[in-house]
Amino acid sequence: MKQVVINTAYITLGQFLKLSDCISTGGQAKFFVVETKIEVNGQAENRRGRKLVPQDIVKVEGFGQFEVISS
Repeated sequence: MKQVVINTAYITLGQFLKLSDCISTGGQAKFFVVETKIEVNGQAENRRGRKLVPQDIVKVEGFGQFEVISS
């Protein structure tokens, strides 16, 4: 499982996708979340504004599983 480090209390799913290198620009997030199967803590998710906090587990089809951790 890959770890993604954040410096704030939370990060949005759209920001997370860019930080984890699943997408190259923030503008791609809108389409990516609609076209790609994403799970947050085992629940399907398609809202790019979903807030992720440390300890959340994100599975992105084709990219693997990530854990959000605090710095």
